[in-house]
Amino acid sequence: MSCLAKVKDGIPFFDPWINEADKAAVCGAFESRWLTGGPKAVEFEKLFAESVGSKYAVCVNSCTAALHLAMRSLGIGPGDEVIVPVLTFAATANAPIFCGARPVFADIDEKTYNIAPQSIVDKISKKTKAIIVVHYGGQPCDMKEIMNIAEDYDLPVVEDSAHTVGATYLGRNAGTMGVIGCFSFYPTKIITTLEGGMFVTNDEAIGKIAKNLREHGMSKNAADRERGAAWYYDVMDLGYNYRLTEVQAAIGISQLKRLDDINRMRVNAANKYTELLREVDGIITPFEAKDRTHAYHLYVIRVLEKEFGISRDKLFVELSNKKIGLSVHYTPLHLLTYYRNLLHYNVGDFPVAEKIYPEILSLPIFPTITEAQIAEVVNQIKVAKKISQG
Repeated sequence: MSCLAKVKDGIPFFDPWINEADKAAVCGAFESRWLTGGPKAVEFEKLFAESVGSKYAVCVNSCTAALHLAMRSLGIGPGDEVIVPVLTFAATANAPIFCGARPVFADIDEKTYNIAPQSIVDKISKKTKAIIVVHYGGQPCDMKEIMNIAEDYDLPVVEDSAHTVGATYLGRNAGTMGVIGCFSFYPTKIITTLEGGMFVTNDEAIGKIAKNLREHGMSKNAADRERGAAWYYDVMDLGYNYRLTEVQAAIGISQLKRLDDINRMRVNAANKYTELLREVDGIITPFEAKDRTHAYHLYVIRVLEKEFGISRDKLFVELSNKKIGLSVHYTPLHLLTYYRNLLHYNVGDFPVAEKIYPEILSLPIFPTITEAQIAEVVNQIKVAKKISQG
């Protein structure tokens, strides 16, 4: 399916925007004998750090890797607790588990679906060693309140910014307000490197730890060894192979050049959805707080069954039958088998997340989505409502 998929052929949930410049960048990367961990990766780190306003950036092969390195860089280990929002992707909670620590779930704000500051306070214990926040859907969390809490309790904040490249809070870029920011370049994200991620920080020591752990904990990487005469290297810590390839970095550099256009197109699409859905009873469109910008990685509506006429699940089926791609972000983690068995939470422990979970529905959104596609999605929502009314 092309980037400008026709309505009659169905509407994908997401269609990656890969243009000719991206393709040329890939071919250019193959001209270098450095196919991984080379000059393109270094350039991408520099440009990304400049873009978000961070001093240091370490490119990695996924946001999951970045989150794992964040925990390792902060010394998180067995017996520690890390506060995590209950409404997020599994990787957020898995990062502390990888280090032997326990994720402690916090409830969310009913308007933004971001972690609720008061719930963070309620979950802090003597074992708490860090807070991970997730900027859900592309809208930054209440960072002023969260950073005040972190300061009061002397806790580092890690920003899971997988949804937010270019979104701001009080003029600062998401991912740069905590000690560490972690970004995703998965195909559905704001910019893509196919797979990939970025670890950013303003702390030089933390940046050095992350860079060392990214490459097996070695004292010298391949480029260092080539520049010097000595072949010898030491292994300083238990590290990983989390490198980003030169091809991926080249795509990232190319995509980063049009970040402003990508975000503008996403916002325009979101605004069009909101305009067309405003008068549909039983549909709640995304809430935008006034002190921040929204990158709209996701466009999430709530389907109120009583007012709309049918449930979220029924609407999902009706739209899917019309070849409209949809998703749900997310099932609250405490309801999933692994975390239920590991952490022993119960139904009712997170009332806000449990309230909205049966109602939330992610509609198709991507930079090249057309107004005709958006109009068709909304039209089919209205059709489903009309049918429900008999």
